[in-house]
Amino acid sequence: MSSLVLHEFHEGAGARFAAVNGLEVVEHYGDATAEHAALVRTAGVVDLSFRSRVCLVGADRERFLNGQVTNNVKTLKTAEGCYAALITAKGRMQSDLNIYRLESELLLDFEPGLTSTVIERFEKYIIADDVQAVDVRAHYGLLSVQGPRAEDVIREFEPGLELPAHPLSFRQLAGSPLGEVYVARHARAPVSLPLTADARPLTGFDLFVPVANLEQAAQRLLAAAKAINGRACGWTALETARIEAGIPRFGVDMDESNLAPEAGIEDRAISYSKGCYIGQEVIARIRTYGQVTRTLTGLRLADGLSPLPAKGDELSKDGKMAGCVTSALASPAFKANIALAYVRREVNQPGAELTLRTAAGESRVRLVPLPFAADDLAG
Repeated sequence: MSSLVLHEFHEGAGARFAAVNGLEVVEHYGDATAEHAALVRTAGVVDLSFRSRVCLVGADRERFLNGQVTNNVKTLKTAEGCYAALITAKGRMQSDLNIYRLESELLLDFEPGLTSTVIERFEKYIIADDVQAVDVRAHYGLLSVQGPRAEDVIREFEPGLELPAHPLSFRQLAGSPLGEVYVARHARAPVSLPLTADARPLTGFDLFVPVANLEQAAQRLLAAAKAINGRACGWTALETARIEAGIPRFGVDMDESNLAPEAGIEDRAISYSKGCYIGQEVIARIRTYGQVTRTLTGLRLADGLSPLPAKGDELSKDGKMAGCVTSALASPAFKANIALAYVRREVNQPGAELTLRTAAGESRVRLVPLPFAADDLAG
């Protein structure tokens, strides 16, 4: 297992570790419930340095990447970003990507353990192009601040910084002693909680920090978070909030068997007005001639259900296979058992009831729209 750069730093804070795709992550710091509460009530600081980071450099980088991914890279200005999928010629997903346009390179942030897959895919299509794909994970770490008071943490961390306003837009810290740091607006777990009069919507920021200064940056972020009753948070808390937000994760809720429109990322990840890219014909055909046969949706599971369903557990309607579960959770935010699942189009209607079959037996589930909302989960 490849260890985090800040392993000793986290260990000193009481961290317990786990692995995601062979990369070390902080599982929790002893109280995953309190960490989740920070993510949805104040602010949490998460070390995401285990994620993959690749830069594309060379004169043809923009044109090349635009021909590889589902979203429009050419329209990005410097300091802007977009979300996209990398798909095969048959339209199947190989990865999802957060793409950032820097002044002289394109930075890609994606799931851990996929660096070789993504670079090999690019090199397959680089023929006479002036493009190089460079693994930069050893040079840059990734720290994330998530929660309704994430902006307060960033303002304390870097007073005077003009915060990026739009999703995946970013700012570079000018003259920072931490070196070339990029701060991107990225809400990784925007749970749809009912807002009170004094509550704030959930937001978040990712910070790409030179590895040499990563510990110093983590210390400053944690000090700013603790000043507003925030804390360091681990993978368990972040995954809990992600599922509550109804956001699919590649490798769990979507994989090489999925077409991008099945996973509910179409509005964020696919441009239908850009030029050609690998797999475009399949995606365009789906849009023009018909819909996908299954789509990702939410499930309201039975109260008291134990154990919760595992990935792959089947759903049925009138004795016929109707879908399968990908992620399940006893949600602390909604006080309800919920799940993400692929359900066949003909039965995929909010409010519809299906039968869930697990190792513990059968139970009834109700389909609810994504993102999850308290009103939809009531009852």
